[in-house]
Amino acid sequence: MTGNIRIGVGGWTYEPWRDNFYPAGLRQADELAFAAKALTAIEVNGTYYGTQKPETFAKWAKETPEGFVFTLKAPRFATSRRVLAEGGESIARFLASGLTELGPKLGAINWQLPPTKKFDPEDMAAFLDLLPDRLGGLPLHHAIEARHESFACDAFTTLLRDRGIAAIQAADSDYPQIAVATAPFAYLRIMGTREDEPLGYSEADLDHWADRLRDMARTRDVFLFVISGYKAANPAAAQALLKRL
Repeated sequence: MTGNIRIGVGGWTYEPWRDNFYPAGLRQADELAFAAKALTAIEVNGTYYGTQKPETFAKWAKETPEGFVFTLKAPRFATSRRVLAEGGESIARFLASGLTELGPKLGAINWQLPPTKKFDPEDMAAFLDLLPDRLGGLPLHHAIEARHESFACDAFTTLLRDRGIAAIQAADSDYPQIAVATAPFAYLRIMGTREDEPLGYSEADLDHWADRLRDMARTRDVFLFVISGYKAANPAAAQALLKRL
């Protein structure tokens, strides 16, 4: 098996990108279409803060080429709570907000936990059981971004593996590095771009990441997003990785 590797950034609306990524004079309304031709995926942050409409998802799907995918950050109302297992209503509302309009362009869903959220095996198991495998006829691919060190344990990765859910690796960060394969896909968010590097990362670092992605793709699909760090350089880093692959 050889998996697909999709690489992108977080969002597509960012003022400094109009100086170094988007062509001068490009209409803001055309930025998604341009980004979707330059990259192969985008992680949507807006779904974390508020409910989107079916018409919005349909518009995103229409403006992007075949093969392009969106990953969605799940709403904070479902993940920023003391008892995760009580988030069923928020999860259901999110899943019913129009995700199926993306069709095959729905890549994965990032369930990002607060850095203060500690691992509770029973609560986590109950939360994971609220995440369905399918939505209508659309398969769903779930990933957990656990950001407290207590999640770096076998008990957590076993829960994920039993359900085919991925552990997101927040690389180049102070968050726990959970690089265990627990799903048919890998989900990475790399956060180490720097202002003093024209491509965000050094050539050696980019080569290293490209090699790691090729290795992962031998057995599974891979999503990688260049997030945070020196954000102005993130599209350049993503494009440099795509060029290497």
